[in-house]
Amino acid sequence: MKLIRFGEAGKEKTGVIINDKRYDTSAFGEDYNEQFFETDGLNRLSVFIKENDNLPQVNDDTRLGSPIGRPSKIVCIGLNYVDHAKETNATPPVEPVIFMKSTTAIVGPNDNIMIPKDSVKTDWEVELAIVIGKKASYVDEAEAMDYVAGYVLHNDVSEREFQIERSGTWDKGKGCDTFAPIGPFVATSDEIKDPGNLRLWLKLNGETVQDGTTANFIFDIPFLIAYTSKFMTLLPGDIISTGTPAGVGLGMKPPVYLKPGDVIELGIDGLGTSTQKLVAYKK
Repeated sequence: MKLIRFGEAGKEKTGVIINDKRYDTSAFGEDYNEQFFETDGLNRLSVFIKENDNLPQVNDDTRLGSPIGRPSKIVCIGLNYVDHAKETNATPPVEPVIFMKSTTAIVGPNDNIMIPKDSVKTDWEVELAIVIGKKASYVDEAEAMDYVAGYVLHNDVSEREFQIERSGTWDKGKGCDTFAPIGPFVATSDEIKDPGNLRLWLKLNGETVQDGTTANFIFDIPFLIAYTSKFMTLLPGDIISTGTPAGVGLGMKPPVYLKPGDVIELGIDGLGTSTQKLVAYKK
């Protein structure tokens, strides 16, 4: 299945994509959130869809929100591609770099990205994100894929001055409002046959700047799930964002950063595309 949430920001309804058409599943009566995934929601939703073959269709021009209701956390993996580590002059890590991204950063896949107040180094990162399907703590790597509900496209927007030059942890450059465009949809795990071999790309103002593949992960998905679950309990609906390939603004010579009016397009095989326009900070 492909899960969507649509409508006015903060008032999204649930839906699905079937044969490239959007359908309203709000009559199912549940959001796509922790409780949904925890209570076998995917199977229950599948039954609901089979029993309701007259679902209302959703217009293609209707706004899409994040396909996941606000999760308990967004866990991000830094420097998970050798080429990206090299372009930022970082040593490829011997263990995964983990940081957190604020859930208040979540926006829809085609919503605007707001450049933070006093920002001069806002940057882009196309990433494959994993959606956790059940509570995970001290997971064995061999069983890790059993904990995956699905996959989703994520732009891990980053403010490099806040992240790198302001001391402390990376988190302060990662969690600004609008810094987590997610979607357009969550593809359930059966839809993505080989998540370790997906092309992912990003264009800035029509020019391709990132063009990579998850085959170049330093740490693969089973390892990341098992490793992360050693340090925190992952709850249903939680997101693990798996890192970005080379081509970010920080790595260019000279560096290139986002400004109002810029347009970003990004996509991953099997997970659709999204487009975001950059706007200036506004209260």
